[in-house]
Amino acid sequence: MTRRGGPPTWSNRFVGNSSTQEVHDLDNEKTGPNECQIDDLIRAGDVMLFAPDTLNEAHLHGYDDCAHCIGG
Repeated sequence: MTRRGGPPTWSNRFVGNSSTQEVHDLDNEKTGPNECQIDDLIRAGDVMLFAPDTLNEAHLHGYDDCAHCIGG
């Protein structure tokens, strides 16, 4: 999957779901049923971006890894 440019993800790699406190890796997004639902997250307006755009920064903000695109 190609990383999404423009709002609301602005080409960031790591995007958080502010409702579930889960972080997704848009370079490894899984779009099948019952996998990452990034489009739903965007429609709901629940996007959280991190600066710097790193997995560690997402963890510092209390976000857990998505089991589908990051694992764990």
